[in-house]
Amino acid sequence: MLHHPIALFGEAERGDFKTAHICRSLEDLVDQCGEPPLDSKGLYCAVQVLLYRHDLIFFRVKEEGFSLADYFFGLKLLTEYDFPERLTAICIPGVGDQEVIRVAKKVCSLHHSLIITSEQDFYDLMTDQKQ
Repeated sequence: MLHHPIALFGEAERGDFKTAHICRSLEDLVDQCGEPPLDSKGLYCAVQVLLYRHDLIFFRVKEEGFSLADYFFGLKLLTEYDFPERLTAICIPGVGDQEVIRVAKKVCSLHHSLIITSEQDFYDLMTDQKQ
């Protein structure tokens, strides 16, 4: 059973795409996802999630912020899955695409959860004049 899970989208050296990788420990994360690619923030955030004792639902994306089909697939899965406990947050570091953020906000509303992003992406979102 998941304990306060956090869903996270990020790059990784291994693991299937379009799959929810469930990690309950750092060992699970290393076994399923391997090392982070250069300049990736996803696996760094994943380690933080696990160190704060949350279970992790990791969605591997081809390129953080740009592989929109990977994000939309994972977000769709999150709307369809019946969690035994409340989904605490969705973490989308590197995402600036307004449509991905809009869909993520809808999923968060459904689960009464938060969006976690990077400082840079949050700043970009707050200063975007096209909103």
